[in-house]
Amino acid sequence: MTSPEERLVELGLTLPEVTAPLAAYVPTVRTGDHVYTSGQLPFSEGGLPATGKVGADVTPEKAKELAALCALNGIAAVRAEVEDLSRVVRVVKLVGYVASAPDFTGQPGVINGASELIGDVFGDAGLHARSAVGMAALPLDSPVEVEMIVEVR
Repeated sequence: MTSPEERLVELGLTLPEVTAPLAAYVPTVRTGDHVYTSGQLPFSEGGLPATGKVGADVTPEKAKELAALCALNGIAAVRAEVEDLSRVVRVVKLVGYVASAPDFTGQPGVINGASELIGDVFGDAGLHARSAVGMAALPLDSPVEVEMIVEVR
C-alpha cells in the first residue's frame, strides 16, 4: 500500500512550508486523536496567485486549482503537527469558503479541487464530510479558503 508521502511524489507535488499565521492563531491544534487546521489560503511562493471574487474576477476553474492549493497547504500543516502523514487515519471534515460574486452558485465545484486532492493523497482515508459555502470576502481578498479536521493515530 502506498503511503500519502509516496502519493504526493507520484502526483509530482511537494509540500510547502507552513505559512506563518497572519493574526492571533496557530496553524493547527491537536486535541486527542484529532488535528484541526486553521483556514488555509492558496499561498504559493509567498503570495496569493490570484485575488478577487469567483464568478467575477476569478474563473471557477482557476478557483478549483486554488482550492487544491489550499488543501496542499492544509496537508503541510497536518504533517508539521504529526511529522508523518501515514499517521492520518481519516480526513473527517473539510470546510471550503469561496469568495463569490453575488450570482455565483458553483461553490461545490470549486471546493472539489480540495476534496479531489485529499482523495488522491489519502485514498479511502481521504473520504470526508464537507461544507462548501459562499462568502462576501475572505482574508487578503483570497478567492478560496479551506480548513480540515483530521483523525490521527
